[in-house]
Amino acid sequence: MIRLDLAREPVWLDLGHGVRLLVAPLTTALMAAARSDPALAALGEDASSEALAVAMAKALARLAVRDWEGVGDANGNPLPLSAEGLDALLDLLPFFEAFQLGYVTKGLLLEEEKNASPPLPSGTSAAGSTIAAAAAPPAGSALPS
Repeated sequence: MIRLDLAREPVWLDLGHGVRLLVAPLTTALMAAARSDPALAALGEDASSEALAVAMAKALARLAVRDWEGVGDANGNPLPLSAEGLDALLDLLPFFEAFQLGYVTKGLLLEEEKNASPPLPSGTSAAGSTIAAAAAPPAGSALPS
């Protein structure tokens, strides 16, 4: 069963180190808008998955974050929320990872409801053994080089 949370109010996301972001719910419309961000298109088709993940997280943050707490300048004065500030915050690995896990991944996965197989009573789902043979390597391109 999928549990729908029909409350569409922004919630505070704790990123650690005293930093919190007030984020809008991750909706299909928000995700579609982030995918059309010019920064993603500028990366090109040969961009690494890591570069795409960073660009997508920044695009989502610029769209979803309504406010922040715990972010200051070099003198400790609170900084107003800005697109440049969000990008700089997500350039710091601990905050990028916390945003990815707490917002992006959580919004994309339907945690326990994601499939028809419930977790085992022991708390692990890794008890089954692999019975399928390894997949064949991918075929080459049919297009001429």
